[in-house]
Amino acid sequence: MGEYTRTEKMRVSFDLDEVLFVSPATHKTEPPLKFPLGNFFKERLRLGTPALINRLQQLGYEVWVYTSSFRTERYIRSLFRLYGVKLDGIVNAQRHLKEVQGNRQTVLPQKLPSRYHISLHVDDESVICTAAGQYGFEAYQLNAQDDDWQEKIVRRAEQIKKRKHFV
Repeated sequence: MGEYTRTEKMRVSFDLDEVLFVSPATHKTEPPLKFPLGNFFKERLRLGTPALINRLQQLGYEVWVYTSSFRTERYIRSLFRLYGVKLDGIVNAQRHLKEVQGNRQTVLPQKLPSRYHISLHVDDESVICTAAGQYGFEAYQLNAQDDDWQEKIVRRAEQIKKRKHFV
């Protein structure tokens, strides 16, 4: 029997706090935005974030942000654009509560990437990463400073892409 190939792009999502937004005291970071933008956008991106997102997109992946923060979609898009990155999708706390949790009595996980057809989610929280298989997505846990984090994520994405037969 022949294998079928999915025609849609595989989606990779990233949490913001402690994953892409990190403290310069504990992680290597991208240079801060120039004045006056740095006064408005105070978060610091983990070193290599723009390069990794652009590389994933060049490899054919959609790249999303999936965060439990209440930052607005406009704020998140604007910050990443200033670093030369165009995100394919954003799920923030407002969108998650409206589209995933809704008015269900049962409390669902803080993040449910499979609801948005996300195959790989990168997060720092072990509870999210541990529950991934139960909820139909794969996770990569990233929190500490790691100079090889970009390559590890690309490698993990490529493994999933091949296994799930994405184009």
